[in-house]
Amino acid sequence: MTLLQVSQVGIERGDRQLLREVSLSVRAGEIWQLVGANGVGKTSLLRALAGLARLGVAGDIQRHASVLYLGHASALKLSLSALDNLRCHPACDVMASRERITSALEKVSLAGYEDRPVGALSAGQQRRVALARLLLSEASLWLLDEPFTALDAAGCDWLEARIREHVQAGGATVFTSHQPSRFGALQHDLNLAQHVA
Repeated sequence: MTLLQVSQVGIERGDRQLLREVSLSVRAGEIWQLVGANGVGKTSLLRALAGLARLGVAGDIQRHASVLYLGHASALKLSLSALDNLRCHPACDVMASRERITSALEKVSLAGYEDRPVGALSAGQQRRVALARLLLSEASLWLLDEPFTALDAAGCDWLEARIREHVQAGGATVFTSHQPSRFGALQHDLNLAQHVA
């Protein structure tokens, strides 16, 4: 089953054409990595795929599944607690109980951090709070921008395992990363250097 169909997409930023003629089809059970140098347009393309950027986007993007987008910035409200950040994020189930959110925080090694202001946490801990959204979302299509950033080795292993579980359960993931492939034969790469305008 196709979860995302992208046909002849081009991305402009201001008066500069970043990408042209990008096409891909993402099916359930697949992992795609957008590959390219800094500034090539990986984040711009990922935001367009999520429906967050329409200005300067040409071509056809069809989403056939619910989408969870996590940007390279964690998009956390620093004055709010970890619990409140997860409770108020639109990608998370707003009816999630305190127990469910606490369980998600435990799974990202943040047990006992529920009521701490996110601004008091380290960058890696803030990233883990953001990644806990994966555990509180029912979205089939995950679009993740630099998801391994600011994570230690254990955090990277945890995230890799969650992505594998997600695609094995019928979901799909498209992500950007500067790290080498972690997913072997499961992973498809889209080299954006071939689509630079």
